[in-house]
Amino acid sequence: MSAGFSRDRGPHRVRRALALAAGTAVAVALCGAGTAGAAPSGDHASAKHHSFSEAAKLLGATKNADERAALTDRAIAAAGNNLQTAYHTKPLYDKGIDGTGTALATIVSYGDKNIKAYIDSYSRSHGLPPADVEILEPAGPVPSCDDPGVPADCASWGGETDLDVAMFHTLAPKAKILVVATPTSETQGIDGFPDMMKAIDYLADHKSANVISMSLGTPEDDFDSSQQLHDLDAHFKKATDAGITITASSGDDGSTGKKKDGSAWGKQVVSFPAASSYVTAVGGTVLHLNPDGTRTRPDDLWSRSGGGVSHEYGVPDWQKEVGKVTKAKGRSLPDISLLGTSGTSQSSPLFAAVVDLASQQAGKGLGFINPALYRLGSGGTASGIVDVTSGNNAYNGVPGFSAGKGFDIVSGWGTVDAAKFVPALLKHLR
Repeated sequence: MSAGFSRDRGPHRVRRALALAAGTAVAVALCGAGTAGAAPSGDHASAKHHSFSEAAKLLGATKNADERAALTDRAIAAAGNNLQTAYHTKPLYDKGIDGTGTALATIVSYGDKNIKAYIDSYSRSHGLPPADVEILEPAGPVPSCDDPGVPADCASWGGETDLDVAMFHTLAPKAKILVVATPTSETQGIDGFPDMMKAIDYLADHKSANVISMSLGTPEDDFDSSQQLHDLDAHFKKATDAGITITASSGDDGSTGKKKDGSAWGKQVVSFPAASSYVTAVGGTVLHLNPDGTRTRPDDLWSRSGGGVSHEYGVPDWQKEVGKVTKAKGRSLPDISLLGTSGTSQSSPLFAAVVDLASQQAGKGLGFINPALYRLGSGGTASGIVDVTSGNNAYNGVPGFSAGKGFDIVSGWGTVDAAKFVPALLKHLR
C-alpha cells in the first residue's frame, strides 16, 4: 500500500449500499424514481427498480468466467488492452508507476463471487499480470445470485462488477482491487445511501483504499428533500480527509434523468453523488482508435453522457474561474471525461485508475483532487489535458450542453494523457 495506508481485514459491519451499472451505446439509461418531496411507496418491488446497461446484462447472463472475459471488449466497445495506449500509460509503467502498493475500491450491489476467475481470464487474454482482488462485505453476508429470494438483477450486478474491475486492472495493473459488495440491490433516491455511507466510513476509518470509484448515481431531484441529500456530504468529506479520492459517474441520460418509477423528468437534472462538492465527476467520451490503440481523431462527447448544473450545490471556489466562462449558477459537472461508450460507469473506474497511479507516485493518498485538477486544467496539453470540443448531450427531448474549446459544462476539462497528467496533478496539489 501507499504510505499511510493499511488494509484491515477484521469484521465489516454495515447494512446496505448501492451502486449503478454502466450505460452503453445501446444501453437502457439509469433508472430513477418518484418526484422530490413525494412520500415513499410501500411497494418497493413495483415502484422502484434498477435499469442496467446492455454491457452489464451481456456479461451477467453468462456464468462462465472465460466466456465473460471473452465478451468484455464487445461490452465496452473497445479493445481493453488498447486503452493503455489510448491513455498513454506505458511511460508511467516504465518508471514502475503501475499501481503497486495501492488499492482501488468499487462499491457494488452483490458483486461477483467469481470475480477472481473472471479477472484472471481477462488478464490472460489481454496480456495483463494476475490481479490481486479481494471481496469485502461490510454490509453483512452477501447472498449468492442462486439463493432463494435474491432479486433477478443480481446477475447483472455481477456483470457491472466485472466491468469495473476490468477497467481498474487495465490502467492500474498492479493495484489491489477491492470489490465492496453489498447484500441489497440499489434503487434510486435515498434508498441505500445511508448504509452506503457507512461502508464509505468503514473504508475511511481503516484507510483501505487510495481511490473509491462509484459507478452509480441518481438525479438530485429523486431525493425527498434537499436536507436528505446534503446529510450525506459529511461522509464524502470524511473519506477525502482520510486521503481517499472519490470519483463518480456523471450519468447516462444526457442532460436529464429519470424518476423513481422510471418515467422521464423532462427537464435538465444532474446526478448525485457526482454533483457532490467532495467528489470528482467523470463524464463519457467516444474514442476513435486504430487497432493498436492510437487515436485516429480527437475524442467526441458520448451523446448520453450526464452533465449539467446542480441546483443543490453552489459554485465551489475551485470552479469560480471557469464559471466566468460557463455562466453556471451552481456546481457544474463533469470535471473530466474518459471513455464512456459503455456508459459513464466505465468512465469513473478508468479515471480512478489514473488517479491511483498518481497516488502511487506521491507515496500517499491524494484525497480531494478537484482544486488541483482545476489549477492544472488551464495548462492544456502540457498538463496532460486533452480538450474535447465536439458533441452535445441533449436527450429525450431535453436541451443539452455542447462541448467546446477549453472547459465546458458537458465534458469538463476534456480527457487525459496519463503520462503527462499524473506528474502535473501532483505538482498542483497543495
